[in-house]
Amino acid sequence: MKLTYLLASLFICAPALAGQTWITNVKLVSPEKLDRIDTGSVLIQDERIVRVERNTKAAAPKGATRIDGKGYYLTPGLIDSHVHLFAVPGMSFEQADHMQEMAKAYFAQMPRSYLYYGYTTVIDLAAGSREFIDRVKAMPLHPDIYDCGAPLVFANGYPSSYAPPEHRFEVFSNFIYDPAQADKIPARYKPEDYTPAKGVARVKADGAVCVKTHYEHGFGNQRNLPVMSPAVYGEVRAAATRDGLTLVTHGNSFEAQTFAVNGGVDVLAHGMWHWGAMNNAPELPDEIKQLLDKIVERNIGYQPTMQVLYGLRAYVDPEYLNTPALARLLPPTMLAWLKTPEGNWFKEEVAEEDQTDEAVRQGMEAPLRRQRQVVAYLASKNANFLFGTDTPSSPTYGNIPGLNGYLEMQNLRKAGLSLEQILKAATINNARAFHLDKDVGTIEPGKLANLVLMKESPLKDVRAYDTVDTVWVRGKPTARASLAVTE
Repeated sequence: MKLTYLLASLFICAPALAGQTWITNVKLVSPEKLDRIDTGSVLIQDERIVRVERNTKAAAPKGATRIDGKGYYLTPGLIDSHVHLFAVPGMSFEQADHMQEMAKAYFAQMPRSYLYYGYTTVIDLAAGSREFIDRVKAMPLHPDIYDCGAPLVFANGYPSSYAPPEHRFEVFSNFIYDPAQADKIPARYKPEDYTPAKGVARVKADGAVCVKTHYEHGFGNQRNLPVMSPAVYGEVRAAATRDGLTLVTHGNSFEAQTFAVNGGVDVLAHGMWHWGAMNNAPELPDEIKQLLDKIVERNIGYQPTMQVLYGLRAYVDPEYLNTPALARLLPPTMLAWLKTPEGNWFKEEVAEEDQTDEAVRQGMEAPLRRQRQVVAYLASKNANFLFGTDTPSSPTYGNIPGLNGYLEMQNLRKAGLSLEQILKAATINNARAFHLDKDVGTIEPGKLANLVLMKESPLKDVRAYDTVDTVWVRGKPTARASLAVTE
């Protein structure tokens, strides 16, 4: 009997899954034991893994539902530790509000798209709406969701600078008061209520696992934005430690990452594609190598987020919207709209006026080269890579949930990560960095039964991540085919 046929029968007979499930004769690919890819069995009891046998002799427990995984590979559920669930790729917030039915259809599919590529856990680094997160968690099928709560922003700094001044402090209400900008902060906000410690405490009280900060002077038409001083960042660091939160900092430049590393950051939320005065250096400068060595020595989590730039480049790739996977991940009406001039509105932000597509592609090659060089160096030092996609990093349709992760993995592989490093980044490394490793990240007794069954080995080819057959979230299996768009 074929595995997919057996699984289909299990989904119909849902009550049988209320007890034990025995996945057997399957290759176990768990990041803490990559030196031993054994054929074995896993016993699931309700939401948890209760037994792992790394041999072929163990008998199925009496009464357990048996799944024969012969020829397949079982991995822990994948973790994307940098997502933004509230944004619709390819749409501004105004467009999403205007086209509510289309946005609604997208959001109904969005969690299924993550599962389609095996992402059973996602971490939203800027959960501006607790109500929205709760709505996603209430959907029948969704990954486990953790978050950093509302981002802790510096007054009038990035990203709050994009909100109109009259609404800025309402939209980004968890901010750090800056006495030097007292004339630019409404009088109703008192300095004593908006200290670093109180900002972190608000995040903790909201049930977050991390706190997100930024060191960003700006880009495009916004430059010289205010940023935290080392002293202010030090207060954030102390408060995050006190409250048991992972400190995550946005920063994609040599300056920003130097600042964060010196300040004791836990996780750098981007790769480094801006080298400042060293931008034109053909090889990786010694100053940058020295910083990267510190990142390795201190075991700082590093999210390359290569799809940030590649996602923008999608607007000058005439074939991107014809990618077959998009038809399985986006509602038909939305995919059709993205192919219209209105749906391509963001291209004006990517390309300058009268700039050809080829010129845009060439212009992006320099920052991509710099980013690849940094990633390659860190890979050679076996840095603590964390898999995060920043989906979507901007209103680009080049960052579609699930698919964006698969593309990120391919880019990481091309940049120099080994297949083992990619698997660890998307499982055990992420779990440890965000203190989730008691529940996820490996195939071990006691862990949540968040698992992915693949037809090919992720240790042989990165394309194995597109051979997902079945996904388990908290012990409940779903066939991949059933996760695609059904409209």
